[in-house]
Amino acid sequence: MALAGALAVSPPAGRTQPAGSATAPSTASSGSGSSPSPAAALADTLIRDGEGHFAHLWQLTFGGENAEAYWSQDGGKLILQSTRDGWPCDQEYVLELATGATHRVSTGTGRTTCGYFYDHDRRVLFASTHLGSDSCPPRPDYSKGYVWAVYADYDIFTARLDGSDLRRLTRTPGYDAEATLSPDGKTILFTSVRDGDLDLYTMRTDGSGVKRLTDRLGYDGGAFYSRDGQWICWRADYPADSQATAYRELLARHLVRPTTMDLWVMRADGSGKRQVTHEPGASFAPYFTPDGRSLIYASNWENPRGRNFDLYLVSVEGGEPAPVTRDPTFDGFPMFSPDGRWLAFSSNRGAKVAGETNLFLAEWRP
Repeated sequence: MALAGALAVSPPAGRTQPAGSATAPSTASSGSGSSPSPAAALADTLIRDGEGHFAHLWQLTFGGENAEAYWSQDGGKLILQSTRDGWPCDQEYVLELATGATHRVSTGTGRTTCGYFYDHDRRVLFASTHLGSDSCPPRPDYSKGYVWAVYADYDIFTARLDGSDLRRLTRTPGYDAEATLSPDGKTILFTSVRDGDLDLYTMRTDGSGVKRLTDRLGYDGGAFYSRDGQWICWRADYPADSQATAYRELLARHLVRPTTMDLWVMRADGSGKRQVTHEPGASFAPYFTPDGRSLIYASNWENPRGRNFDLYLVSVEGGEPAPVTRDPTFDGFPMFSPDGRWLAFSSNRGAKVAGETNLFLAEWRP
């Protein structure tokens, strides 16, 4: 689940695509600093001290709210959620890196989140509220603290890349969203409230064969497979016993309070659950590094009451996180390209107006 409009103040939940063997974007050459797309502008001046993993930086969008950009399997496209073109809340768009062209793939009604490529890049997944209402669902009330809305009207849909052949995959009451795919293309991993709590589930790509993977009280979400398909990473917020009642009361109103989240890993069948991070604050949007040995993720753990979220690397065995970004605003939703050359992420860096969130590609230096 992602709330791009809230990026300037706190993190949305995120996901990413596991990538198999594929080529780099067709416009990218082997030379250092070559442009990944005609839509991209060199942004090396926005690389901050301490961002040694960034050999070069390119900006892909220029204004508004743009977040959760995830790679196609062939490395030539990104799917993103964006508020643009006069639509009042997030819709899903596909960006063709070879041409720089962007087109909407969702319906243009309701609110969407969590786009993802599958079926050899011939189709996309995304969650949408459009069956509940053509209009945007109301924003949550922040008067009693920051919360996320887990809208009950969210269901998971699939469509062709031009938006045609729209099919509904989930039909249970309540929140179904945050869908990603196994590397073999056979299994969708997603978050649902269908059993009374926010847990992780898998299903086949036609929506059948649903299996529950988590059952601990709390919000499990933002899950991704490792590239070999053997492991799953996700972020979790498990309330202490003293907070369990408050958590349930918020959830009954389709809300959660995402101020304390940690990262976990488990085997693809749901066994071997293990906590990876133990820092204060909110850690979210984990994604496996290409070698599967570490997670890259977003967190405010260095200042848990602050609004600055940076990207970090941490071993899947745990340990001290190593910073990747050092910008004093928001950096989040990291995902490596299929060939490992590029890191796509969302950031407030260089924003011309407060709250503006853009997409960036960093040429990755291991």
